[in-house]
Amino acid sequence: MSKCPIVAVDAMGGDNAPVNEVAGAILAARQWQIPIILVGQTEVIERELAGHDVRGLDLRVEQASEVVGMHDSASDAVRRKKDSSIRVAFELIRQEKANAVVSTGNSGATMAAGMFVLKRIPGIDRAAIATVVPNLKDQTIVLDVGGNVDCKPLHLAQFALMGSVYASQMLGKASPRVGLLSNGEEESKGNEQTRDANRLLKHAPLNYIGNVEGRDIYNGHADVVVCDGFVGNVVLKVSEGLAEALGLMLRKEFSARFLSKIGYLLAKPALAAFRKKIDYAEYGGAPLLGIQGTGMICHGSSNPAAIKNAIKMAYDYEVRQVNAKLTARMAEISGLGKPGEPAEAAPAE
Repeated sequence: MSKCPIVAVDAMGGDNAPVNEVAGAILAARQWQIPIILVGQTEVIERELAGHDVRGLDLRVEQASEVVGMHDSASDAVRRKKDSSIRVAFELIRQEKANAVVSTGNSGATMAAGMFVLKRIPGIDRAAIATVVPNLKDQTIVLDVGGNVDCKPLHLAQFALMGSVYASQMLGKASPRVGLLSNGEEESKGNEQTRDANRLLKHAPLNYIGNVEGRDIYNGHADVVVCDGFVGNVVLKVSEGLAEALGLMLRKEFSARFLSKIGYLLAKPALAAFRKKIDYAEYGGAPLLGIQGTGMICHGSSNPAAIKNAIKMAYDYEVRQVNAKLTARMAEISGLGKPGEPAEAAPAE
């Protein structure tokens, strides 16, 4: 396999597949010269490629006859639809024909396929979906945001370790501050799950700062915020909804009066910068942490810019050898309790 990381893109999973997937792959290949494999129904993908100028780009197509839909169960990606685009994409990593996968498809199916084909990193009981959100200083990593709606305290401790490695390697944090999301900073706050997780994390080999509240995701108090997938998915959806609502409110206020319109013209550069800061497309995909390979999960409605950035994230993840460092870190660690038998996660769609 080429020394330059190759990214396999599930071209059939998104809401508007393969239009945005093909366009995003072309943008990434052209801007960063990333080798890309578009996985899916060859005839459909090649028809879409025919509408673009792809001369000089390292793009090829890998046939996969089946598609996992947004309403299919996660197990369909593994058991019933063995030739689905998402499973074939992960098989390319296993066969050493690709290094990373980017998917805009069903997140539960993507996670299930990644764990089934590539298996978990030794020492990790549950893979987790992480996301990067903007804060007042730079960025915060939140995990899990939908992979596991029910977690044991040990799982949260493992998420914290994975998030810390990701923050150090991908965000350049020398000693990432890790917080456990709760309803108060005091150790007595939270439910039984978070109180037990807090006791584990106090003895973990990381920069643990204790319980944090929802506001700490955005004020920069923590670099990594840990929670179960049920809470994390709610946090993610609220954040996205709030960002969208703020944009619409500002647009409405600026268009309401003549003086407001003049103010808009003066503030336009600042508003453009603000829009870019809160735009999910700027942050690409959500890394699937804990599997023995690189997987990035995107919104089903991702536009070409978001897919382009997710491909770059996956490429950088491989270049920086995040998984190798995470695997080595887990091999070094002891004292987090005895992991139980790996259990299947219940994905939040």
